[in-house]
Amino acid sequence: MTTMPRRMMTIGIGIAVIGVALAFGGGFAWFVHRVEMPGQTPPRTDGIVAFTGGPERVETALRLLAEGRADRLLLSGIGGGAELAELARRAGVDPRPLAPHITIDRNATTTRGNATDTATWAHDNDIHSLLVVTAAYHMPRAMAELARTLPDVTLYPLPVAAPERPDRTAVPLRLVAEEYIKFLVTTAGLSAVLPMREPAPARTGHAG
Repeated sequence: MTTMPRRMMTIGIGIAVIGVALAFGGGFAWFVHRVEMPGQTPPRTDGIVAFTGGPERVETALRLLAEGRADRLLLSGIGGGAELAELARRAGVDPRPLAPHITIDRNATTTRGNATDTATWAHDNDIHSLLVVTAAYHMPRAMAELARTLPDVTLYPLPVAAPERPDRTAVPLRLVAEEYIKFLVTTAGLSAVLPMREPAPARTGHAG
């Protein structure tokens, strides 16, 4: 190979690397902007789902149900030791009138699992509109997974911020960057390769 073709190949590789870096950076900037966008809560939906795993997600969903914003609530990915009475106490609501309307899922341990179990629950309960509650930085990936499993259901995102980080921009940049990469994997249809956070425990039905 002569010097000129080598130089052209080097330039071509350099341009390709710069192009990929610019595309990744531009996409990440879009992702950060999307994470910072507030949710718009509709007056009422058929159901609410909370993807658990962080503070204020379950509490927010329980308060929305208590306010009559939906008929049914799915708490997806609840840890094995958490009971409705304790969850309701943290949310400041009375669990007794809410219990018949709540399903606790203890099976899902990934966002993909959350979406799959939500689809089963939505079909079983004739859900056509769904309010989605999860962390702001997690919302794009949650919505992407739900759009895959529930293409005929209208989805309304309601992002929440952790109490210790009321400003969504205060979420560590490393965490947002990791979530962006997972979002890209999800939109590419490869979310099944993402690691599980923990072993999947047993599943329960309606809360009591």
